[in-house]
Amino acid sequence: MSREFSDALEKKIDETLARYPSKQAALLPVLHLIQNEAGYISVEAERLAAERLGIKPIKIREVVTFYTMFTRKPIGRYHIQICSNLSCALAGSEGLRDYLQDKLGVRVGETTPDGKFTLTEVECLGACDRAPSMMVNFDYYGNLDREAIDGILERLA
Repeated sequence: MSREFSDALEKKIDETLARYPSKQAALLPVLHLIQNEAGYISVEAERLAAERLGIKPIKIREVVTFYTMFTRKPIGRYHIQICSNLSCALAGSEGLRDYLQDKLGVRVGETTPDGKFTLTEVECLGACDRAPSMMVNFDYYGNLDREAIDGILERLA
């Protein structure tokens, strides 16, 4: 990101801040706006967000590194997040994670060379009733097996 947000992003941030009783309350929406524009939240964007929200940059870093919905580096067009929590683990998510790694040719935390897929392992997607589960961007998939994963990847190709 550049040293300043784009004019369009600045306008969206202003509109968002106006809807909250305090600037700090708009933290998550502002981070979403930044990530939607840039694709990730850089160190510079963290600093700029902190200035706009009137908080210390470390508070931004704490939030960005806590929530898996935010990334600190560019990711692929399709962000695959596979759940590793207890319900999913008992239903075989570890084997599916390994299958995805082999199929995509990347390890967890990496992006395919063509920039198409980034594979992430997350603690919980809140879809225990459909374990094992994963998300691709904002779409949930559950009751997964290798065949289901193959079908999902084929549709994304």
